[in-house]
Amino acid sequence: MRTKSLKKNKINVVTLGCSKNVYDSEVLMGQLKAGGKDVVHEEEGNIVVINTCGFINNAKEESVNTILEFLEKKEQGDVDKVFVTGCLSERYKPDLEKEIPDVDQYFGTTELPGLLKALGADYKHELIGERLTTTPKNYAYLKIAEGCDRPCSFCAIPLMRGKHKSTPIEDLVKEATGLAANGVKELVLIAQDLTYYGLDIYKKRALADLLKELVKVDGIEWIRLHYAFPTGFPMDVLEVMKNEPKVCNYIDIPLQHIADPILKSMRRGTTKEKTTKLLQDFRQAVPEMAIRTTLIVGYPGETEEDFQTLKSWVQEMRFERLGCFTYSHEENTHAYNLEDDVPEEVKQQRASEIMDVQSQISWELNQEKVGQTFRCVIDRKEGNHFVGRTEFDSPDVDNEVLVDASKYYLKTGEYVDILVEEAGDFDLYGKPVS
Repeated sequence: MRTKSLKKNKINVVTLGCSKNVYDSEVLMGQLKAGGKDVVHEEEGNIVVINTCGFINNAKEESVNTILEFLEKKEQGDVDKVFVTGCLSERYKPDLEKEIPDVDQYFGTTELPGLLKALGADYKHELIGERLTTTPKNYAYLKIAEGCDRPCSFCAIPLMRGKHKSTPIEDLVKEATGLAANGVKELVLIAQDLTYYGLDIYKKRALADLLKELVKVDGIEWIRLHYAFPTGFPMDVLEVMKNEPKVCNYIDIPLQHIADPILKSMRRGTTKEKTTKLLQDFRQAVPEMAIRTTLIVGYPGETEEDFQTLKSWVQEMRFERLGCFTYSHEENTHAYNLEDDVPEEVKQQRASEIMDVQSQISWELNQEKVGQTFRCVIDRKEGNHFVGRTEFDSPDVDNEVLVDASKYYLKTGEYVDILVEEAGDFDLYGKPVS
């Protein structure tokens, strides 16, 4: 017989989905720790909190499978309680409660105080920006806004995250200062839409103002921009990027497609001509900038001609970094009213073709780096290599720089100059230079 009363509860937080979910898990863990709770991230614990993703079908499947996996552990007596939070829970709570009733409780994305209460902790308002980071010590995500006001036809994020809400500059500076004090050297700025930052609270786009304050934080060496929307992009940000060494010459700007009929149906508020001009302006203002984008193929009504337009545009634009997804038909989105008429195998084929084009571009751009020296941050040691990144690479999603660990010793979190000796499709190989 198990004597539960003698056992100290350990709360295991499991994170699925994007960097915004990672951030939310870290905030939850910070609150739990402040409440005196024993909390771990993706380790053994008798109480489990699953922070789910509900963005597209694959993510939903992974979330449901993870819930079922922990419920099985609960049935076997290895876990006492299972709580579910995050986007899937926000979007499908009534269905989940009906279909998977063995979960102890479901919470949406805005119900942190309720979740804490269920875990025996109180929500502490004074903990602004304090959290238990789960990323390597040298970088951390800084979420500058929540939610989204854009009407994109394919996207369910506003259903799960609500309207755009910017975090005030002084709160973000305080959070960044705290992170720097704990050894964080790189801030990865995230939001559903960086472009919109400040419009709700300052009545103007204030991303450049925020960057000007964040660069003053001692200890921070790199600041990176993720998830900017192309329509209405604040061009003064480019000026800051050019003039402030701490702001990486890097931007993640998900463009989704380029054929005008698809952009119109997607409700992106832009055209091929405007998007191309925007990217040309980026390149002109900051010639060394690395642009990362993501694309969707197989959107309802995407013809072969639309796809070829996209493919030749990718060849022409030569993005430094690019990811490609197949369209996922999401209920309660505007596009759900359209017929999901591109067969799955055609979607997969189109995604492969785009990535083949991108592999070649990436290989060619990488060859140009051979013989050059780049300042890199060392993230980790993996097998026989130290693994680092240039300022043109974001953690987890972009290219990496590999250094032979049998020949050289490098410290994790350190910034070092690396001479690139070889290059593959995506990774660079080099040696430190003093």
